[in-house]
Amino acid sequence: MPDLPQVLFVCVHNAGRSQMAAALLERHAAGRITVRSAGTQPADQINPAVIEAMNEIGIDLTSGQPRLLDSDTVRASDAVITMGCGDACPIYPGTRYLDWPIDDPAGKPLDQIRPIRDQIDDQVRALTREILGDS
Repeated sequence: MPDLPQVLFVCVHNAGRSQMAAALLERHAAGRITVRSAGTQPADQINPAVIEAMNEIGIDLTSGQPRLLDSDTVRASDAVITMGCGDACPIYPGTRYLDWPIDDPAGKPLDQIRPIRDQIDDQVRALTREILGDS
């Protein structure tokens, strides 16, 4: 069995955007992509309003935990996607780096997080098609 493509989503606290993106990619890729997320300064927990927004579309983040970004995870990734937060990631040859300029859901009410979730979902769907060659 060939190695799966590996994608890493990064934002500062790994408590909102990167968690949503990773969960959405896991859903859309259906086991065909290895997905991780991390942050340079991880929070203690995932943003509760983000958990609620994802629950609305059938994704449960309640057992998720923000993780610290490390260079081994970056090195193992085929694509590293920063989530519009200016995070500095180690740069390794052969790794693709993208930045998605997406609003931070921190401190926002649920009705302002839904459009952020939906924007991430659109970008994740496009990324899934690109990586897997799906139409």
